[in-house]
Amino acid sequence: MKYADIIIDISHERLDKTFEYIVPTELENQIYEGVQVVIPFGQGNRAITGYVVGLHDKPEFDVTKLKPIARVVKDSIAIESQLISLAAFLKRNYGSTMNQALKTVIPIKRKENEKIKKEISLNVSLEQAKIELTELLTKKNHAVGKERLLRQLLEVDVLDWELATKKLQVPSANIRDLEKKGIIHIESVRTFRNPHLQEDSNKKHITLNDEQEAAAETIKANIDMGRRKTYLIHGVTGSGKTEVYMDVMEHVISMGQQVIVLIPEIALTYQTVMRFYTRFGDKVSILNSRMSPGERFDQFERAKSGEISIMVGPRSALFTPFSNLGLIIIDEEHEPSYKSEVIPRYHARETAVYRAKLANASVILGSATPSLEAYSRARSGEYQLITLHNRAMGQDMASCEIVDLRAELKSGNRSMISRRLRELMADRLAKKQQIMLFLNRRGLMGFVSCRECGHVLKCPHCDVSLHLHRDGTMKCHYCGFTTRATKICPSCGSKYIGSFKAGTQRLEEIVKEMFPQARVLRMDADTTSGKNGHEEILSAFAAHEADVLIGTQMIVKGHDFANVTLVGIIAADISLNESDYHSGERTFQLLTQAVGRAGRGSEPGIAVIQTYQPDNYAVVSAAAQDYDSFYSQEFGFRNLLSYPPCSHILGIQVSCEKQQDAVAQADLLAKLIKNVEPEIVIMGPEDAYYGKLKDVYRRVIYIKDDDYDKLVRVKDEIDKFLLEQKQYRNTSTWFDFDPINTL
Repeated sequence: MKYADIIIDISHERLDKTFEYIVPTELENQIYEGVQVVIPFGQGNRAITGYVVGLHDKPEFDVTKLKPIARVVKDSIAIESQLISLAAFLKRNYGSTMNQALKTVIPIKRKENEKIKKEISLNVSLEQAKIELTELLTKKNHAVGKERLLRQLLEVDVLDWELATKKLQVPSANIRDLEKKGIIHIESVRTFRNPHLQEDSNKKHITLNDEQEAAAETIKANIDMGRRKTYLIHGVTGSGKTEVYMDVMEHVISMGQQVIVLIPEIALTYQTVMRFYTRFGDKVSILNSRMSPGERFDQFERAKSGEISIMVGPRSALFTPFSNLGLIIIDEEHEPSYKSEVIPRYHARETAVYRAKLANASVILGSATPSLEAYSRARSGEYQLITLHNRAMGQDMASCEIVDLRAELKSGNRSMISRRLRELMADRLAKKQQIMLFLNRRGLMGFVSCRECGHVLKCPHCDVSLHLHRDGTMKCHYCGFTTRATKICPSCGSKYIGSFKAGTQRLEEIVKEMFPQARVLRMDADTTSGKNGHEEILSAFAAHEADVLIGTQMIVKGHDFANVTLVGIIAADISLNESDYHSGERTFQLLTQAVGRAGRGSEPGIAVIQTYQPDNYAVVSAAAQDYDSFYSQEFGFRNLLSYPPCSHILGIQVSCEKQQDAVAQADLLAKLIKNVEPEIVIMGPEDAYYGKLKDVYRRVIYIKDDDYDKLVRVKDEIDKFLLEQKQYRNTSTWFDFDPINTL
């Protein structure tokens, strides 16, 4: 006998309520997670519909009180079943409760207030309205507002309430009085918040080059033959991957289907969105983290109603409730932001492939620097690899020089800017060309340490260093703890205490000192905190209102500025020295993307990479824009050490306000894992990368195995153990499969 957990109503207010039912033997083959069923409910056994969200062999309640499922709904709403099946996939493969997974795939937690507009129209004939106006004018002290309103309604069929009350200055009492007399009719109409800037846009037809056309035709031909596949488009920076996407999108939309386009939040800019909006107009909507809850709610409602055919957004847009989804595109698929950092810690790439399978849709992944996971699957044939070798307009790739900062230091140059980069900057400024300087560290970002004893000042609540800010305060960027900067070392009493400064803010100061005539813009988390911060800076730079754009990784993500002929990478070693097996891959990706910003117009481009490790394979491969060389070396290292994609890792973190309980619980889980899978590789338990955050202690365990399903089984056993365990109930445990960041 099987038992099913059923959610009665998946409206946003009641996600947490599930009920248990018996699965009749004759229905066992028809019942699965996500299927819609009819069940008896309440004392009167009223027949209502629900969705199966879980199946198990043992009942959680008294069997004599459970009712059987009546039947499976035929021709049920596919989208609801798909999203619930997707939630079950997240729960099973990434570790979470069903409720956490449901709240992820149905991200609007509650129904936002609907936006309603009132419209005014005549309730009588035009002739009768003219008579009413004439009678009104015969009165000595007639209401001028009524006169304005009637005159306007004789010219237009429908008048917006706000237009009448604000622009025509008609008092609402006048409007209501005419309504009472039956002369006018007032109707409340539901409207949707639309985040687009409503501009006139003419559809632009872009002619694809031979490489682009071959790529698009390959995908479209497979779609026409009913082959739903996952494609990886590996195209050099500037190869025009977006134009290929849009050509395929147009084909899919012409078939009456919908498209989801995922873009990293950091690259979701006005410039990017307008490329889709100019091509597809009002068929497009967007999602981003800066939208109001009401705006987000309305975009999902527009998708449900069929008002839009394309949703562009970050990771969360993957759960757009399209009923006839035909294509999912993940641009810059290598970006770590596609991995969720909250439970369930799913990856958008694998989740998109699973959703596409449910919807019988195709998936396109695109990147100039594909993740090792995606590229290895393409090489093995799991994905179909499509390569764009050349830039769309035939421009040459930027030339690249590597500057050895060790030699700069020996020659007496202690500046953040090398002599070669300074020389090139002076040349470009003289030619009225633009420059981008990339430094992946915002603000001043200086950690405070003692030069005498080496003591680093840390947050008392978190195991992280405090950072010195311009206003003379030291802050923790995790919990917000703030204190005044000290001039005396608390460890040895030395006066030789200070901060290491190498952030974008300091770089901006240096550039302005070197080139007083240069107009400089800075783009980082500090300068883009406003709702339109990204857009304003990028628009100003695109309009040539600045000569130099300084920024963190957000400036090298997919932007296209034709007048940029010089890119400077100030400190390639920042990402290279991270204590993470992804550090080489991330460095190569960042450097390649940064180099690719130069020379995208008619003038040739040059990039300068400044580094203390000029012979590192990631730096050398990036300078040569040689992905295959990087991949072969990096894959070899991963294979040797059994790291993804050559193996799989499950990270388990235990946290508690009591350090001894966190340690004890982690030890218990490690013993359980050894009992469940004696042959599996276990690392830890040990302190997390940050052993304490916000006064909570954290311990981690890593386990490695070639078999992903084996790691899932370990996760399931730990879940069972935690449900039955009486001890250490004050600890919390969560899972991260193939972590992107060190736990």
